[in-house]
Amino acid sequence: MINKILFFVALVFIAVSCTEEIVIELDTTYTRLVVDGNIESDTGIYRVTLTKSADYFSNIAVPKVVNANVFLSDGFNIFPLQESEIGSSGIYETHPGFAGEAGKTYTLHIEIPEAIAGKSVFEASSALKPVTRLDSVAAEFRPDMGREGIWTIKLWAQEPGDEVNYYLFNLYRNGVLMTDTITKKVVSDDKFYNGSYMTGVNVIYLNNAHKWETIYPGDVITLQMSGITKEYFNFIDQVKRSGFSIPFFSGPPANVQGNISNGGIGFFSAYSNSFKSAVVK
Repeated sequence: MINKILFFVALVFIAVSCTEEIVIELDTTYTRLVVDGNIESDTGIYRVTLTKSADYFSNIAVPKVVNANVFLSDGFNIFPLQESEIGSSGIYETHPGFAGEAGKTYTLHIEIPEAIAGKSVFEASSALKPVTRLDSVAAEFRPDMGREGIWTIKLWAQEPGDEVNYYLFNLYRNGVLMTDTITKKVVSDDKFYNGSYMTGVNVIYLNNAHKWETIYPGDVITLQMSGITKEYFNFIDQVKRSGFSIPFFSGPPANVQGNISNGGIGFFSAYSNSFKSAVVK
């Protein structure tokens, strides 16, 4: 950190001491397909968004990939996805009655009309893991933590203990998703609770100083606990550590490993859910 500060100071000194214009040329990355999509165990419409990566400093809208042929397969059945606005949206949707089944592996198949980096066919696969049932949830205010206190979201559930399990947690306040970006989502493994009953385990922390991301007495909170794969757990963890968001408009760091074939960026995930609600006291 000290070296970075000294480097910045040196740059400022050079900038104010010289009158010669300095032009820094930044390399541009080659274009890649960006995929962002998931399916879940609950019946609904699920979406896969296809775009092209763009230069980091580009001031134009991220190019959408339209008119693609997109479908899902569970090894026996084919589930076609339709573009929500044909030829313009780049968002491909399942049938409204679609629901993934725990224990199956789903493959996303994408065929694009114009090749990207010489590739026109891309695939990604994800096993749909089961998840334990939530018994109850609660919110507890801790005034002794943080500048204005911290809300902790707790859960009660039996951890199955049959294997190493990985979980994704989302939080809703009065029906509105609070963990609406990948940096707000919480992932965890069962390292400390494998096979045990989880009694009041803290899974999400909300800073009461940030009024746009806190909760209030009388609010209805809903915790979503999802069973995810180890690969998706690692992907979210790496993205959060890198500071990138989804989708990867300018491409992620090289160490963020997605599951899209042929050089594509992003991740296709499948997971099952358990929900539980409570009133904040």
